[in-house]
Amino acid sequence: MTDPSFRPSELELERRAYRARRSRQSVLVGIASTIAFAGIVWITVVNTPGWAQVQQRFFDPATFASSLPRVWDGFLLNLQVLGYSVVTVSIVALLIALLRTLRGPVFFPLRALAAAYTDIFRGIPLIIVLYLIGLGVPALLNQRISVVLLGTVAITLTYSAYVSEVIRAGIEAVHPSQRLAARALGLGYAHTLRRVVLPQALRKMTPPLMNDFVSMQKDVGLISILGAVDAVRAAQIETSLSYNFTPYVVAAVLFVLLAIPTIRLADWYTARLREREQMGSIV
Repeated sequence: MTDPSFRPSELELERRAYRARRSRQSVLVGIASTIAFAGIVWITVVNTPGWAQVQQRFFDPATFASSLPRVWDGFLLNLQVLGYSVVTVSIVALLIALLRTLRGPVFFPLRALAAAYTDIFRGIPLIIVLYLIGLGVPALLNQRISVVLLGTVAITLTYSAYVSEVIRAGIEAVHPSQRLAARALGLGYAHTLRRVVLPQALRKMTPPLMNDFVSMQKDVGLISILGAVDAVRAAQIETSLSYNFTPYVVAAVLFVLLAIPTIRLADWYTARLREREQMGSIV
C-alpha cells in the first residue's frame, strides 16, 4: 500500500518530466514522418500517367456508394461462416492437440491419426479442400447442402490442422514440473490439464492463435467459389454490371475493417506479454 505522505524527490520529478517530454517528441516525430511519407507516396501515385484511368475504374465514389449495400449483404454471409468456423475450429483443434499429447504406447494409433490429419490438411491448399467438400459431399449424398455448412466444414478441416499445432506447442511449452506437481497433489489427468496446463498454455499461444484468426477472416472470402453470394461474389456481380472494379475495393475495405481490431489486439497482447517477461513475471 502506498504511503499517502510520500512525495517524489525533485530529481525524480525532473526525470518524469524529461521522460514525458521525450515521449511527446517521439509521438510528434512519428506523426510528422508518417504524414511526410504518405504525402510522398500520394504525390508519386497521382502523377503517374495512368492514375486518372485507375481512379475511374477502381476508386469511383459513385460506384462505391451504389455497390456497398449488395457487397455488405454478401459480407454478412462471410461473417456467418466465420462465426461458425471459429467455434468448430476451436473444438476440433483442441481435440486433435490433446490426442497428439497423449502418452503411452496404447495411444499410438490416436497420435498417428492426429498427426496424419495435420500433415494432410496443412499440405492441401484451402481452395482445393473447398472444391473437394463443396462439390464432392453433395454428389456423395445426392442432395443439396447449404453453402454455409460446406464452407464451414472446409475451413474447419484446414484451420483445425494449423490451430491444433499451435495448441499442442503451447501445451508442450508448459514445463513438465507443473504436471508432476499437480499429479503429486492428487489431481487426475483431466484436472491437471484443465486447471494447471491449459491456463498457462493459453497465455503462450494466444498471439499465434490471433494470427490464425486473422487469416481465417480473409479465407472465408473463398467460399464464393462454391456459388455463395458473399462479399467477393457480390463484388464480382456488381463489376459485371458496371464494368468497374470499385466493388472489389469495397469488399477489400470491409475485410480490412474486420481484421484491424484483431491485429491491433494481437499486437497489444504480445507487447503486454513481452513487458511481463522483462519484469520477471511468470507468464
